[in-house]
Amino acid sequence: MKPLTIDPAVFAEGAAPEGTEALARKLIAQASLAPDTWALGPAEVRARRAKGLTPFIVEPKSARAETILVPGPAGEVPVRVIAPEDPTALYLHFHSGGWTLGTCDQDDPRLERLATELGFACLSVDYRLAPEHPYPAGPDDCEAAALWVAREAKQKFGVETLLIGGESAGAHLTAVTLVRLRDRHGLTPFARANLTAGSFDMSLTPSARAFGNQKLVLGTRDIRMFAANFLQNGEDLRDPDVSPLYADLAGLPPAIFTVGVRDPLLDDTLFMAARWVAAGNQAELQVWPGSAHVFTSLPDPNAEPAYAKVMAFLRG
Repeated sequence: MKPLTIDPAVFAEGAAPEGTEALARKLIAQASLAPDTWALGPAEVRARRAKGLTPFIVEPKSARAETILVPGPAGEVPVRVIAPEDPTALYLHFHSGGWTLGTCDQDDPRLERLATELGFACLSVDYRLAPEHPYPAGPDDCEAAALWVAREAKQKFGVETLLIGGESAGAHLTAVTLVRLRDRHGLTPFARANLTAGSFDMSLTPSARAFGNQKLVLGTRDIRMFAANFLQNGEDLRDPDVSPLYADLAGLPPAIFTVGVRDPLLDDTLFMAARWVAAGNQAELQVWPGSAHVFTSLPDPNAEPAYAKVMAFLRG
């Protein structure tokens, strides 16, 4: 097992590429002029995002994507599929958006790369969103999709190697799903996991609390508001099914953890990676100087090398 290491140089002043610093300045300036997300409400923010009226980039959609429906706890769950003719593996993906925003097609360019360059069948889950569908709706849909994949991947896609991952809330849902499959179904079907900039502690880690309201993609207020949308029934913020940082993590697959230094969820990643290894699992930790939350989907100079490492890890 490779040791988990943190290079102190990534935290040094001046360590970030100039392009990363310039992007941060641009994003902060744009966000400072934008309407208050929490005054608009989730439905309006979703509509503005779809029209490209927010700092979030609307990226090209895959021409070969199709939607399938899998059985779920409250009806069928839509799953977006981007797949080559003869896949080498299946990657189950959960999108970001604070359990409140985001769509299953927002990561098409990166899933297209996995399909084209690595031959993966990529399945992105259109799980139910809060506040309309609070906990446990989203995790329940992700669990149902993972169970379907474990049962049907060989027949439907001709693959035996299963991979799983996501970004931000999607990384949270990945960890929750892995623990649920192990504990509720006695299953550990996934060979590797991608956990990018995850939110793993709803009670807030030190970096999440200290970040404040810097308008760099995600701030402390945003994290608290997303959690309030997601958790509406007095859930214990340290319940392992809510905050997987507190779960028993034994017997989970090798995972790659990716985060930027200027991400309020930095500690979530550092703490979760350490607990992953302490539980006897393998983990690779990638911390990128100066980068913001979920920088792998931003025009950040660190994005390409960071995603290349994710792809290499998933390829195995």
